[in-house]
Amino acid sequence: MSVRLRLKRTGARNNSCFRVVAMDKRSTRDGKAIEEIGFYDPRRKDENLNLERAEYWLSVGADPSETVQAIIDRARKGEKLSDKKKPAKPSKKAIAKAKAEEEAKAKAAAEAAEAAKAE
Repeated sequence: MSVRLRLKRTGARNNSCFRVVAMDKRSTRDGKAIEEIGFYDPRRKDENLNLERAEYWLSVGADPSETVQAIIDRARKGEKLSDKKKPAKPSKKAIAKAKAEEEAKAKAAAEAAEAAKAE
């Protein structure tokens, strides 16, 4: 039997919450789990994991999913999901404005160099 550490979906429609479980690879997503070792709520940025049990399952050859591996890594480091911040992404307007300013500076520098050559 091959075991996989993965997420089991719970919660209402459009309000999903997940349990971190150890289950047979062949079972359905919400099927019967061998053991529940934690939970993960992406909407509230809340997660809890029994790291001892996760380490046990990894030691006996369980294969974690990508998301569960990320949760385990954060738990090992002692980080919380709520501490993780997305980098600020500038808007299209801000990008266009910065590009225009850069072009204006390049043009001004070229004109200054040309004026220096003429003298």
